[in-house]
Amino acid sequence: MIDFRSDTVTKPTKAMREAMANAVVGDDVYGDDPTINELEALGAKITGFEAALFVPSGTMGNQLSIFTHTNRGDEIIVGKTAHIKNYEVGAAAVLSGVSYHLISEENGMMPLADIEAGIRGDNIHYPDTSLICLENAHGSGVVLPLEYMRSVRELADRYGLKVHMDGARLFNAATYLNVDAREITQYVDSVTFCLSKGLASPVGSLICGSKEFIRKARKGRKLLGGGMRQVGILGACGLLSLTEMTKRLHVDHENAQYLGMKLDQMKEFEVDFSRLQINMVFVRSTLDLKKLAEYLRKRDILIGGYKGEFVRIAVHNDITKQDIDTLLQVINDYVKEDYYG
Repeated sequence: MIDFRSDTVTKPTKAMREAMANAVVGDDVYGDDPTINELEALGAKITGFEAALFVPSGTMGNQLSIFTHTNRGDEIIVGKTAHIKNYEVGAAAVLSGVSYHLISEENGMMPLADIEAGIRGDNIHYPDTSLICLENAHGSGVVLPLEYMRSVRELADRYGLKVHMDGARLFNAATYLNVDAREITQYVDSVTFCLSKGLASPVGSLICGSKEFIRKARKGRKLLGGGMRQVGILGACGLLSLTEMTKRLHVDHENAQYLGMKLDQMKEFEVDFSRLQINMVFVRSTLDLKKLAEYLRKRDILIGGYKGEFVRIAVHNDITKQDIDTLLQVINDYVKEDYYG
């Protein structure tokens, strides 16, 4: 099966499977797992923070960060299409007891004026604003520029606010901007990034921040049931994600550009190139996309990730250029059958 639904479907590499089998492990709740300790130290170094914490998922990473940065009753500023708001089961309200101030993004960015307008003043009727949440790379396929990140940091500092970044695809953003990850993360107080997705680990994310922030987050992780024991088996994959897989993301970006160019040449498709900055192609079609998806499924190809009138096609470590050509050929076959029977 050729799976274009998401980069979350990547399988661990052969090297990762071998590393899992040979991983040196200990009890991570006691802080005794040397492989996890090495992974956390490397994650902190790469992002320029003092410390890091391994967590099972990006959602837990984001929610632990909100939980650690805020007090119950606070309000946090979040984009209307952000993963934190739309795809994490409303966890911030349940776990942290905070409410959202939602802002419509433009190209993945909440306008600075709207952020500032959303910051609550000192009024007995208002909740306290404590946190601004960003997402880079954004789930819409765009990358936030460094200048924007700097401007949000400066705004947050003026009002004494913290900034958390959902960096699930942080290294895709860094690849697009052609900078080290720390050039992005220097503007936030904490970041969560996935070792899965484009980096191909089967499980896991890291939260990075100050030593005090991570100390508090570690206790929060235990509270949420995220304290794990001999988890170095997974950490061994994470080390390869950071040392090797980050260096090949440009291949996924190039393949996504190739796919987008080829699809856009077909009169039945219109690719949104303004969003084609990382490894995801957003495409509008005159075809019935559900029928197309079923046709492809019967031929061992999966697409998905519907976003309203768009379909998202994701490229990742398990997708080759030959796989893309196969997808294009089967789509051509469908078009011919649909139009000409």
